[in-house]
Amino acid sequence: MSPVRTTAHRTVLAAGEASEHRPLIITLFAVFVAATLVITVWAGRQTKDAADFYAGGRQFTGFQNGLAVSGDYMSAASFLGIAGAIALFGYDGFLYSIGFLVAWLVALLLVAEPLRNSGRYTMGDVLAYRMRQRPVRTAAGTSTIVVSIFYLLAQMAGAGVLVSLLLGITSDGGKIGIVALVGVLMIVYVTIGGMKGTTWVQMVKAVLLIAGAVLLTFLVLLKFHFNISDLLGRAADNSGKGSPFLEPGLKYGATSTTKLDFISLGMALVLGTAGLPHILIRFYTVPTAKTARKSVNWAIGLIGAFYLMTLALGFGAAALIKPDEIIASNKAGNTAAPLLALHLGGVDSNWGAILLATISAVAFATILAVVAGLTLASSSSFAHDIYANVIKKGQASEKEEMKAARYATVGIGAVSILLGALARDLNVAGLVALAFAVAASANLPTILYSLFWKRFTTAGALWSIYGGLATAVGLVLFSPVVSGKPTSMFPDVDFHWFPLENPGLISIPVGFLLGWLGTLLSKEEPDAGKYAELEVRSLTGTGAH
Repeated sequence: MSPVRTTAHRTVLAAGEASEHRPLIITLFAVFVAATLVITVWAGRQTKDAADFYAGGRQFTGFQNGLAVSGDYMSAASFLGIAGAIALFGYDGFLYSIGFLVAWLVALLLVAEPLRNSGRYTMGDVLAYRMRQRPVRTAAGTSTIVVSIFYLLAQMAGAGVLVSLLLGITSDGGKIGIVALVGVLMIVYVTIGGMKGTTWVQMVKAVLLIAGAVLLTFLVLLKFHFNISDLLGRAADNSGKGSPFLEPGLKYGATSTTKLDFISLGMALVLGTAGLPHILIRFYTVPTAKTARKSVNWAIGLIGAFYLMTLALGFGAAALIKPDEIIASNKAGNTAAPLLALHLGGVDSNWGAILLATISAVAFATILAVVAGLTLASSSSFAHDIYANVIKKGQASEKEEMKAARYATVGIGAVSILLGALARDLNVAGLVALAFAVAASANLPTILYSLFWKRFTTAGALWSIYGGLATAVGLVLFSPVVSGKPTSMFPDVDFHWFPLENPGLISIPVGFLLGWLGTLLSKEEPDAGKYAELEVRSLTGTGAH
């Protein structure tokens, strides 16, 4: 039997060993789902008005919101995708961790405090303050929904991979069924619990995820007697790549195209966080801008510690598991962290199955919490921006608005299930990077111009949002992510002409350029008085909700 067949066979045995402990696995999953549903129902009973549904009544402390923000941010991409990328590509895989972490500095320095002071529930509130309400709210709502759906794709793909590995499901129909189950659960969380329920679920999940990462990191380091040099040396040898595994360039340095792809990825990761709708709405759940700043500081500390631990997870998987075995389980490497848990506990032992089930339940918890946050962001934007202020022209009651949000949740959930089924074999970290690129291209230029450029007009906002959105999504559709490669969404066809896997290098400058150009070509005179009011409010919090 060839080495590749042997490792693939071992992976099947590993999954089979785990599935022999199916009662334990299903019990762990059921306990978490039941606990989160109890929290959601409890929070739903506390949700009395729109402020409760959209912003959790603005009652959360800096630490609580920081924990929830980190729970929202540390997604399936963080736990599954980055560990897989490091396990397969070494140093270049860790670049995702660096990008995700550095991005928080942009959010902290430029966006968190002024956004909390200027808005009420959504990004559209900030833009509409000094511009024409209906067109900018429509644009903001559209952009929020598109970015959220891109991000949801990654979570759905992660869920399908994870539960398939655990229960030994190999059929496409079974994987699609898992994606549908996650979609139904997220609809229940948001429609019943609103922001209060979602926030508490995210806090619980953040604690579980950090505890799981600490446990795996400790076990990996224990295996190598806390000698990091031995760990890295074994990872390089076991990868089959040798010393280049620990150096830049394995994934992003071979050709000029891959180097450009790295620059594009870096731009998207660093600039995207400050434009992500589900992160932006978290700033509205605290009572003051000072608390918003505190929550970001807490989030940076928690997220930074977690991303340092992804080094141990990724290189630990590379050191202990052959790359063929990881790829045989999932082409994009998304199962590296659960397989690492299995190997640390012992492939043929009860401890291995228990550790695999525990870590996988934590990862599943991660996915459920993040999809709830994303769905809440997009349904809130639809109900508050598009339904209440565009369709109903500001005449909708709070009850009608919340009803529209719940209907929107069902619609967005259905679309996410459909697209998630198609994206089940893509690397989840790469999928999230696409969401970051769309957010940085469409949302970030508009937010920054609106907050800091006195001359900015409605036309500039529309050009920036729609232009950045169309450029980013258009380039993704014609990129290797969708067609032309074995790991593409449609591997059997090839209609790609854009060579990069991430559109940020082109689409982010286009978003900024179009905002500037649309403003210069517009005949609209900006309201200087409104800008002055917005400036005072964004800096001081005077008049903030």
